[in-house]
Amino acid sequence: MRYCINCCIHLLPNDLHRQCFRCRGPDHNNQKCPACRGENKIPLYTDSKQMKWLAVLEVRTDHCESWNGLFCLRKGKLCSLMFGLIIMTLVMVSYMLTGAKHGLLLIPSPFHYGAFASNPSLMDNESLSDMKDHYQPSKMNISYVKDYPSIKLIIDTITSKIEFIARQRPDLEELRKQEPHMFSVIPNKFLPNSKNPCWYEEYRGNTTTDPYATNSYALYSKRFRIIFDYLRKVFWNHLYHYKDKHYRLRCLPHFYIIGQPKCGTTDLYDRLRLHPDVRFSAIKEPHWWTRKRFGIIRLRDGFHDRYPVEDYLDLFDLAAHQIQSVLQGDAGKERGKRNNIIIGEASASTMWDNNAWIFFYDNSTEGEPPFLIQDFIHAFQPNAKLIILLRDPVERLYSDYLYFASANKSAEDFHEKVAESLQLFEGCVLDYSLRACVYNNTLNNAMPVRLQVGLYVVYLLDWLTVFNKDQILVLRLEDHASNMRYTMHMVFQFLDLGPLSEKQEALITKSPASNTRRPEDRSLGPMLPTTKAILRDFYRPFNTKLAQVLSDDAFLWKRT
Repeated sequence: MRYCINCCIHLLPNDLHRQCFRCRGPDHNNQKCPACRGENKIPLYTDSKQMKWLAVLEVRTDHCESWNGLFCLRKGKLCSLMFGLIIMTLVMVSYMLTGAKHGLLLIPSPFHYGAFASNPSLMDNESLSDMKDHYQPSKMNISYVKDYPSIKLIIDTITSKIEFIARQRPDLEELRKQEPHMFSVIPNKFLPNSKNPCWYEEYRGNTTTDPYATNSYALYSKRFRIIFDYLRKVFWNHLYHYKDKHYRLRCLPHFYIIGQPKCGTTDLYDRLRLHPDVRFSAIKEPHWWTRKRFGIIRLRDGFHDRYPVEDYLDLFDLAAHQIQSVLQGDAGKERGKRNNIIIGEASASTMWDNNAWIFFYDNSTEGEPPFLIQDFIHAFQPNAKLIILLRDPVERLYSDYLYFASANKSAEDFHEKVAESLQLFEGCVLDYSLRACVYNNTLNNAMPVRLQVGLYVVYLLDWLTVFNKDQILVLRLEDHASNMRYTMHMVFQFLDLGPLSEKQEALITKSPASNTRRPEDRSLGPMLPTTKAILRDFYRPFNTKLAQVLSDDAFLWKRT
């Protein structure tokens, strides 16, 4: 083997090793080169014996050539160096990833498309972090600035941009074009002898056919498989047979509890379920109108196959079976009682969640959705009744944070998230309308806390563009908690439910409250006084407008 004596590198045959600045090939003058003459060489001794010349490691005293020392490292040392660099890189990356808790780094969102189709500067594949940069009016991150006057300036900017502008209601033909399958399944007329919107649908299967084999609710959730197993067993017994054909009764809800989250909707649902004339969907919150029909199972998982309307109708089969018994005259003496059955549905996202529109509906006007959930519900059920339960939006937001935050929950962390969300919302209203920002998917997912859910009046005004005011019952959680009997009587009257015995009424009104704050969340205490003052200022103009629309100053929440 041949070696370069100048730098101890193993040479291949015929290799002139031109990389070494001392090795110049055949023109190299050994007599003139000090390295070749042996100057500045220090022979290496081991056990008092000089090593062979091929094993000599030259240690040079010429400091101007120190950069060449890197190439003189042995393979082991070089590998150790590379390994150290890799470890340092991993440590730096892990440190950067801690920014993910603020939603700024490496957070994949199912809604990573552009915020507004009408804004050409925002591409469809724009990332969440890019959207945050777009909405930030300055480089200063106020998430950690606990200075009330500084944040108050942001709130003043938002308040100056608030305009409650009536939306244009789409016509029926436009809705048909958007959802042709839904309109082909749900008829425009229902059975006259039922309180609920019900109709007969021909069933083309046989006794061995599984009517729920493709139901997406059963496929994606193990919790509901027991319900569907029972429905399979009794399905054939509840068909209507006429002239060698089989018909099943299909029903939609008579009423909807449409909102808002963390405002007591679960408690109201649990109490109404105890009424003998009320039936609900097999699942408390199907979220079909807002999410499942668009293919959203979990917001963090992005889009899946869209749930067809048939899957949603399957959820009301238990109630439809009881109504079917009445219509066939099989209920006997209980016919009058069973005929009063009404069906309800209680997805708390129905009132406010229109986040999916941008991925399915075109021709938006200045970033505003051309179609909303209520447009489709009204198209099929113009006489539907709607119940809304609200609470002080300041307290609602803190409760929402405690319920959905997974780690590092504290009053200080909540304050920081509120400040960051306010800054993002300000950036949006500077460029777009209030409605465009409220229904903007990317902005809503970028905000660390759901500020927009507490803008009750924005959603209510849009529901009032399609439904009459007497079709909507708006309650306060504060009143519901302090006088349960009174609010439940309001609900019974609104739904035209019959009188109850004292025992039945006591069962409904005196049951323990549902879905209350968890003990570990209670231990965190209330929000900071500064945070409360900030949120009071932010929600004040919206509460004022809400009190005007409902002609009730209680919705100002001045004493809460």
